[in-house]
Amino acid sequence: QVQLVESGGGLVQAGGSLRLSCVASGRTFSNYAMGWLRQAPGKEQEFVAAITWSGGTIFLSDSVKGRFTISRDNAKNTVYLEMNSLKPEDTAVYYCAAGGLGSDLRKYGYWGQGTQVTVSS
Repeated sequence: QVQLVESGGGLVQAGGSLRLSCVASGRTFSNYAMGWLRQAPGKEQEFVAAITWSGGTIFLSDSVKGRFTISRDNAKNTVYLEMNSLKPEDTAVYYCAAGGLGSDLRKYGYWGQGTQVTVSS
């Protein structure tokens, strides 16, 4: 089992920045690719970003390329999502997840409880 706890969400104005953190416990964190996924009100969950176990390769959805980036610190069992130039359409609950590496959400076997990000216009 892997337990994931997100933090860093909140209310921010359009154009602002936030950094989300996700701390993992349980099985060896560095064994897992990690991802960030989100769900906006009334919409399905969608892929945002993912990073390989080593941190050497990252994947970003087209909607966040150039604005968001993902990173990890295996010594701290933590994965980050740096979000810049935020837009109102980025408003969603953001979930940290382990085990997947792309947009197939079924590949993510472990999920955190989510953290709310609200971007005001």
